[in-house]
Amino acid sequence: MKRKNLLPGTLLFILACNNSTEVKKEPFKWPEGVSAPVAEKKPYKMAAHGDERIDNYYWMNDYFKKGPDSNKVVDYLKAENAYVDTMMSGLKKFREDLFMELKGRIKEQDESVPYKDNGYWYYTRFETGKDYPIYCRKKETLDAPEEIIHDANKAAEGKGYYNAAGLEISDNNEMMAIGEDDVSRRLYKLRFKNLKTGEFSPETIPNTEGGSYAWAADNKTVFYILKDLTTLLGFQVWRHEVGTDPKNDVKVYEEKDNRHYIGVGRSKSKKYVFIYSSLSEQQSEHRFLDASDPKGTFTVFQPRTMGLVYEMDHFNDKFYIRTNLDAANFRLMECPLDKTAKENWKEVIALRKDVYLDGFTLFKEHLVISELKEGLLNLRIINQKDKSEHYLPFDEPAYLAFAGANPDFNTNILRFNYQSMITPGSVYDYNMDTKTKELKKQNEVVGGYNKNDYVTERLFATSRDGKKIPVSIVYKKGIKKDGTAPLLLTGYGSYGSSSFATFSSNRLSLLNRGFAVAIAHIRGGQEMGREWYEDGKMLNKKNTFYDFIDCAEFLIKEKYTSKGHVYAQGGSAGGLLMGAIANMRPDLWNGIVAQVPFVDVITTMSDPSIPLTTGEYLEWGNPAIKEEYFYMKSYSPYDNVEKKDYPNMLVTTGLHDSQVQYFEPAKWVAKLREMKTDKNIILFKTNMEAGHGGASGRFRALEDVALVYAFLCSLEGITSCLKA
Repeated sequence: MKRKNLLPGTLLFILACNNSTEVKKEPFKWPEGVSAPVAEKKPYKMAAHGDERIDNYYWMNDYFKKGPDSNKVVDYLKAENAYVDTMMSGLKKFREDLFMELKGRIKEQDESVPYKDNGYWYYTRFETGKDYPIYCRKKETLDAPEEIIHDANKAAEGKGYYNAAGLEISDNNEMMAIGEDDVSRRLYKLRFKNLKTGEFSPETIPNTEGGSYAWAADNKTVFYILKDLTTLLGFQVWRHEVGTDPKNDVKVYEEKDNRHYIGVGRSKSKKYVFIYSSLSEQQSEHRFLDASDPKGTFTVFQPRTMGLVYEMDHFNDKFYIRTNLDAANFRLMECPLDKTAKENWKEVIALRKDVYLDGFTLFKEHLVISELKEGLLNLRIINQKDKSEHYLPFDEPAYLAFAGANPDFNTNILRFNYQSMITPGSVYDYNMDTKTKELKKQNEVVGGYNKNDYVTERLFATSRDGKKIPVSIVYKKGIKKDGTAPLLLTGYGSYGSSSFATFSSNRLSLLNRGFAVAIAHIRGGQEMGREWYEDGKMLNKKNTFYDFIDCAEFLIKEKYTSKGHVYAQGGSAGGLLMGAIANMRPDLWNGIVAQVPFVDVITTMSDPSIPLTTGEYLEWGNPAIKEEYFYMKSYSPYDNVEKKDYPNMLVTTGLHDSQVQYFEPAKWVAKLREMKTDKNIILFKTNMEAGHGGASGRFRALEDVALVYAFLCSLEGITSCLKA
């Protein structure tokens, strides 16, 4: 948004709050005499391996089961929401100011960098005052008339939640498959739109995996995944012809192992349709089919073998395979189209023990390798003709760089994305021959932003067992390293998912108020290679929690902050981290923010009907195995709540969360209220319309951010707009 388009009051507010130099601190007084909700206790016994557990709040599971306590669950969640509103009533104006501040940094009239695919330039744009993207394209040239292929704002009208996924275009550019979710349970309704007429085909296919659709080359056949309504896992692949009754669809694959996740897609060449099946980064079995023969039979690429992980793509007369075959940190291999079993794989890029091969992008004359070394992603360019190679240079100490949308094989231009904790998201086109790059767009921070006003560093903490843990940190220039600054430490550390040093305009609201913000790249992710992941899962899971605690103590020792000013934030599996550190070291944190936290590990992993359970036995463990049961019990946040002091806490969830069910944080909060011996604040907020990802829409989601920031700032006595 250009400054001249801002309302005068909004402009003054942004100038006052963004370009700030003074932080006013005044202890915030929480309302007194307000009683927190007290959940009813109904003892429920569970036993395994001679061990008995009593869950007094098991009845909270009843909402989706439509059990006898279903209405009581809703009443309890509403009571907790009312308690949040009462306790934060004194912060109402501050939250509103924060929301306006956050919103004011967004360029409301915005557009993505177009990319060309099959004769069309595709891009998304946002309009002023609207929550959702508009998906567009132009034929052949950017001067051509705009075609709107989907306006999510119109689709979301009258809905409390909306998300579109997929938007897959047929090879003749005339049809679009789109998945839509208006409940936030990740059960997508698949529809088909004729892009020439703008009309939708009459059929709708419910309960599909959003974004996992693949067209065949005939422009009428689509492959999609059907989800199990109990576990919410995709388990079948079906073939559909547009315009026909879905009752006549043909099942082409069913996954018999309910631990596996499945997906469908097309090769970059569009030559093949793929069916993917994988098990917790431990096992793969993929299938392929010539896209010109949609009624043919899928061929197994390489049969599943425990411990063997692979993924593939196609170019010319070969498949290229990224695999951990005899290579813990992965290597790149190739094979003929008609001989895909592993004994036919030939090495292209060898294993390096200090480098994790994260991905690859194929071009006619170049091969781009994404490599992860010591927590940083690097882009390695290999010339296929002369085998010369080089790396893209990046000069900031901590950053994220990755290949973007590159659908065209026949080009020497690599589209890549770059950002750091002080550099906004940027899109570049890089000439792989001349080694020159062109900045296509850098996300604008409205209201004024100067990266030179901030400092980012990459540090290394030492874990209790001697490992070097990367820590990325950002703060505003002028902050004294004397231990007085508040610091927010975030982390995840699960599924081999790495956390990177990314930019957030929202984060400026903390930085400008004197906070430092740090990311702990703890074990359980893959920042330091495959071993980093293996050393933070299953019977090594506690390393994740120990690492996070050790990072906090390191930052205290280095005087970035001090006890009484340290805060922690994590969501989902990162919420498990929050629950664990609250039990292990409650004295270390002045406040914890746990968002959609996975906290009842034993109960969830013992119930195969709960979404994701069976597919994650190799991440957390299987409670049916005695050793794994007792190890999980030793750290499960819900099972380890004790009579002791706990820090201030803000816990959030979504009623329709399909990944971490609402009842996990609800039970956890109830037990914390029952057991804790301090007078610190625990707030529990449930979004009654949203799921795992929180509110939909770019503006409504900011209300959640404002709530979190108001909570954190209030604990530091910062409850007003900053002075310019």
